[in-house]
Amino acid sequence: MKIRSFILFFVFFCTALSALAQVGEHRNDFSVGFMGGYTMNTMDFVPKIKQSMKGAPMVGFATRYVCEKYFSTICAVELELQYNNLGWKERIEDGSMNTYKRDWHFIEMPILMQLGWGRERRGLKFIFEAGPQVGLYLGGKEHKGGGTWDPSRRPNGVVYQYGKDPDRKFDYGIAAGLGLELSTGVGHFLLQGRYYYGLGDLYDNSKRGDFGRSANQTIQVKLTYLFDILLTKDDKIK
Repeated sequence: MKIRSFILFFVFFCTALSALAQVGEHRNDFSVGFMGGYTMNTMDFVPKIKQSMKGAPMVGFATRYVCEKYFSTICAVELELQYNNLGWKERIEDGSMNTYKRDWHFIEMPILMQLGWGRERRGLKFIFEAGPQVGLYLGGKEHKGGGTWDPSRRPNGVVYQYGKDPDRKFDYGIAAGLGLELSTGVGHFLLQGRYYYGLGDLYDNSKRGDFGRSANQTIQVKLTYLFDILLTKDDKIK
């Protein structure tokens, strides 16, 4: 069901972009650049595990192709490749002093339809973006603390996650966000806030598995810099 939802969203994404590209004023702007920011992640576990937001820096590269201006809406596709340290941080409330944090390192690729309203060349623009995202698990590390490690009193007896790498290394889901873009003579500066909803379970969710759901839920704030490689030649574009 989750894979079907992901495919349907991707088809809708491509159809909407294609429809917009057949009307309006053509653009042929291509930019590349890099980005950095901060990611806050939790895991959506069933059975539930109490957690705090786990924060970590992120870095990556971005490309963007602006294809159309439809009335006042500037339409583009943004492709990114980013490194993220995800995982989770548990709130252990069983009377022990134990602490637990898990690092899960991912390479991720969002493919986003980006809609903008405002100035194209010089000035400020408001942006909305949404699209599918895929990720690949690279490795991880556990951080246990708080004296003698004793998981025997964990709520609901949920201890399956300790010492266990993900059963599936491929992650997929849907990303969406808002942002502001400042375009200048030396490039484009974007401040973006984004939410990622994981559709893929990283632990086995079959009848033999320990979790019914185990997916990433990510909030991300980042700053992106893009510089132009191609620009549409039109003196009327502002």
